[in-house]
Amino acid sequence: MIVYNLHGERVAEVGERGAPLDSERDAVELIAEAISSDARFVAIPAERLSQDFFRLSTKKAGEFIQKFVNYRLRLAILGDISTHVQSSEPLAAFVAESNRGKSIWFVRDSHELHARLAPPALASAD
Repeated sequence: MIVYNLHGERVAEVGERGAPLDSERDAVELIAEAISSDARFVAIPAERLSQDFFRLSTKKAGEFIQKFVNYRLRLAILGDISTHVQSSEPLAAFVAESNRGKSIWFVRDSHELHARLAPPALASAD
C-alpha cells in the first residue's frame, strides 16, 4: 500500500499484486493499514477484487464496502469493470448510484480519481 496526498486528501492505494480481496476480514485489514497511515481514502485496483465481489448475489461487495462506510473511510475501485457492469443490471445500478455519492466510487483509473478529488475550480479547468 502506498500513501500519498491528493488535493488535500490522504489516499492509501493498494498495490496491483497480491491475493484477491473480497472478505470483511480483507476490508478490515486494509482499513487498519489506512488508518495507521492517517489516510481517509482507500483506492483498490479492480483486478485485486475477486470475481465474487462483482456478483452482488454473493453479498461480498456489500459486506466489504459496508466496513469502509462503518469506519467513515472513502473508497475508490480503480479500473475497467465494464465487462462486469454489462453483464449485470443490478451491478450497473449499484455502480451508478455509488458514483453519485461522495464515499464510494468506481473510476476508470487514477486520472479519473484525481479529477474527482480536485476542487471544483480545478476540475472544471480539465
